[in-house]
Amino acid sequence: MGAVVALISILMVILSGLSSGLVTDGVSALQRTPVQAFAFAEGTKTDSAFSRSVVTDEQAAAWRERPDVADAALFGNAIVNAKTGAGIPVDLTLFGIEPGSFLEPAAAEGSALQGDTDIIVSDSARDAGIELGDTVILDRLGTELTVVGFTADKRTFGHVDVAYVPLSTWQEIHAGVKVGEQPQPDIYHEASVVALQGVDGELPDLAAGDSAAGTASKTLEESFDASPGYSAEMMTMSMIKAFLYAISALVVGAFFSIWTVQRSRELSVLRAMGASTGFLLRDGLLQAVVVLVDSVAVGVLLGLGLGSGLDGSGMPFALESGPIVQGAMLLIVLGLVGAAVAVVRITRVDPLTALGENR
Repeated sequence: MGAVVALISILMVILSGLSSGLVTDGVSALQRTPVQAFAFAEGTKTDSAFSRSVVTDEQAAAWRERPDVADAALFGNAIVNAKTGAGIPVDLTLFGIEPGSFLEPAAAEGSALQGDTDIIVSDSARDAGIELGDTVILDRLGTELTVVGFTADKRTFGHVDVAYVPLSTWQEIHAGVKVGEQPQPDIYHEASVVALQGVDGELPDLAAGDSAAGTASKTLEESFDASPGYSAEMMTMSMIKAFLYAISALVVGAFFSIWTVQRSRELSVLRAMGASTGFLLRDGLLQAVVVLVDSVAVGVLLGLGLGSGLDGSGMPFALESGPIVQGAMLLIVLGLVGAAVAVVRITRVDPLTALGENR
């Protein structure tokens, strides 16, 4: 039984790593954005809302006037296909930001945004063959962007590496303006969303702000659902983990049911000697606790060892202590529930059995 529980614990660690990896690969750039909320266009459909929403600088100005908003800035979001000057195809999520604003990340290598075609790229983009000083050419438009810096950490959106680009350049790219074309002036007043930074890091009054600006706001965590495929992926992983925990409780309960039946004669002897039902229940549950805690601990350690080999293998996988500890506790608690249901049959043990009733 301990071996089976340990195997279930290993599976729990792997699933937790996959779930955390999908979150990191899907919205790590949003997680590391220093904002408390995003304001989307009113009525925008939740799924892929960043690509559907269009807000104006007037709405951003309305948010900036709020007393509980420290700063509000237009924020662009668009996924593009491109290739490097060496002809290597790459996919990038362009985050359009005002250079020097609170949205610009510090470059761990290289320099800050200065020119109109400068970009700071996620550190993970190196794996795609992008290097400092490379030229990235956007498909169809022919716009050439120069890599001037890399972030200190991995920043992705929708499983695509992020590149921070000046907002005006993003607005031209989003409008489909090709190199040498004269854009319409209106395009420089729009972006995907308004990034909101609350006073002292506190969440602003989103309902009041939305009423004044005509937007529909989401907290930073709620905005994760606006990443392509994020909700479906999380629902799938949650369903798989839910079945895992249910199976764990059923397996442990089945084992303890057999174990209780096998020792029914010994339990009858103890009852005949005067042992109380409470004593027998406590004894059975204590043994279940010992088996579960030891088995889960061994399984988690083995899972961490196996998971460390998967981390950095190219698949979205990340070991995080919080989900693993929570999963281990759930396995123990649900296992105890299954064991408790099985051990309850102890209360129906007849002490006369020990005195030869069945002979």
